[in-house]
Amino acid sequence: MQITVNGDRLEVESGLTLAALLGRIGVRLETVAVERNRELVAKRDIPSCELTEGDALEVVTLVGGGAIEDEAEPLRLGRHVFRSRLFVGTGKYSSLSLMRDCLEASGTDCVTVAVRRVNLGGAGESLLDYIDRSKITILPNTAGCYTAEDALRTARLAREVLDTPLVKLEVLADERTLLPDPPATLEATKVLVKEGFDVLCYTSDDPVMARKIADSGALCVMPAGSPIGSGQGILNPNNLRIILEEATTPIVCDAGVGTASDVSIAMELGCAGVLLNTAIAHAERPLLMAQAMKAACEAGRLAHLAGRIPRKLYANASSPTEGRIAGSK
Repeated sequence: MQITVNGDRLEVESGLTLAALLGRIGVRLETVAVERNRELVAKRDIPSCELTEGDALEVVTLVGGGAIEDEAEPLRLGRHVFRSRLFVGTGKYSSLSLMRDCLEASGTDCVTVAVRRVNLGGAGESLLDYIDRSKITILPNTAGCYTAEDALRTARLAREVLDTPLVKLEVLADERTLLPDPPATLEATKVLVKEGFDVLCYTSDDPVMARKIADSGALCVMPAGSPIGSGQGILNPNNLRIILEEATTPIVCDAGVGTASDVSIAMELGCAGVLLNTAIAHAERPLLMAQAMKAACEAGRLAHLAGRIPRKLYANASSPTEGRIAGSK
């Protein structure tokens, strides 16, 4: 005989009970509710309920609810997928154990690491011993490089150490501002892409340069919110808006974050993510700040997806004006 289960036609033998059918399709009685021909079947009656030709069944269970579909969408950078949109650095912490705890509190699943020479006097503790690589992707960066050649050398060494094509490219102009060197950055990006690297590129908030870097094959463009480690937040949101409007690759705001509201602002503007380090590591209470950054990133993302109301010069009452007891003045 034929029956319908959740809209699908099934061929079953005569005399089959509802309980036997549920067992056949692999669901447990205690986890479902069933309608038969739009009538609820009580759980106590399911074992004795015999199905007949033409029965239409609806079998439902409970699932997690309340999430916005787009909000749950992971961040995809080429072949790499990240659940969290918060990228966190590993430098400047007072101890490696504090770093580990802050990374966990932030919810990040991608952290940046620098490449430095081994201490010949004794290697000591390894940063890698404090990062759970089963949960966290390591993103090596070329921090501290002031020429394209040094950045390329560093990226190649990092790939050898970590066996990863990922690299966060930084080519800095000078030690005082730590601002990027645009021509050298673009040059290095083109070379690394040609060599098969997956490049996440730190740059200025110049829309023209951001476009050129994206066109050169970078997986992600990372404009600075303000100078590295300055804590000034997003100094030029208008430029960031232009970059986002023209973006052909994900835009991750990088550098200058001071507190949680800076992260929310970047995410509300439409950034795909935010990268930070000092704002957590040098906070008075780093663990609390790590939690705040996680919440701010999630809140900013939700607010961007929700769509803010337009700004208006004058007030606009939310309560209806009709039927007021007091007359208007």
